[in-house]
Amino acid sequence: MLAELHRVEQNLNRVILGKATQIRLALCCLLAEGHLLLEDLPGMGKTTLAHALANAAGLSYKRVQFTNDLLPGDLLGINIYDTRSAQFYFQAGPVFSQVLLADEINRASPKTQSALLEAMEERQVSIDGETRPLPSPFFVIATQNPLFHAGTSALPESQLDRFLFRISLGFPDKVAEKQLLQDESAGSRLQLLTEPLSPEQLRHLQLQVPKVAINDAVLDYILALVHASRHSNEFLPLSPRAAKAIVRAAKAMAFVQGRSFVTADDVQQIFPYIAEHRLNPQSLAGEHPLSQLLIQRTPCHL
Repeated sequence: MLAELHRVEQNLNRVILGKATQIRLALCCLLAEGHLLLEDLPGMGKTTLAHALANAAGLSYKRVQFTNDLLPGDLLGINIYDTRSAQFYFQAGPVFSQVLLADEINRASPKTQSALLEAMEERQVSIDGETRPLPSPFFVIATQNPLFHAGTSALPESQLDRFLFRISLGFPDKVAEKQLLQDESAGSRLQLLTEPLSPEQLRHLQLQVPKVAINDAVLDYILALVHASRHSNEFLPLSPRAAKAIVRAAKAMAFVQGRSFVTADDVQQIFPYIAEHRLNPQSLAGEHPLSQLLIQRTPCHL
């Protein structure tokens, strides 16, 4: 199964050029059954990455453009009265998909943003007193523009905490950008994707991640990082949910690299992308490396 996973990773690297680290992190997020927040300037490939990841994993995909007049019902769905049958029937919203792209999520009202909370955490939604399960797997990829852009508002801390990773694609290097400029094909680069996973294959891979071993020394290192954040006036403290997220993501990173055990290097590779938006919710992705500062202050003897 790892061969199929690495083939998917290679295909994604053909679609999104020069961003191997971000693609591996996105795959880890999917395997760890988390949700992904992409923060960057417009036109950097965020939507393309989300669509490519859904296609490569063989999952159903829906996109919602978040605007300031988007209502929770537009996202979750509503009950509609049918006059002919004199009954209500449920019109499902786009949240009922395996991959939901919440595009420019920080342009919507806080009420609409918070409509995703139950879906992201519980994999279900409650509408008019009735609980409805979401498809499995359920993966939210949200994009947001930097807060200095017009019409944006900050995501609440409780919602940021539901995202396993926050990553930024950034500008491509000169070689990758030149290759993009030389591509004269009229079609989308998504056409380069071949041999996607089936949902059954993806689920099998996701079930392997919790089986990756993690010893007490690595757990103690994670606890040292988390506890250091709780004794500093520079950061918001990392919660037990964040600590569990670090363990889950580190296992996914080890699994993607073909190992059956977690090392401290795995923790350090994923820690900045898990911790930074929790340590300082208003920071820009990659602009304020608070997590690197925390790692430097926490000795690792592994």
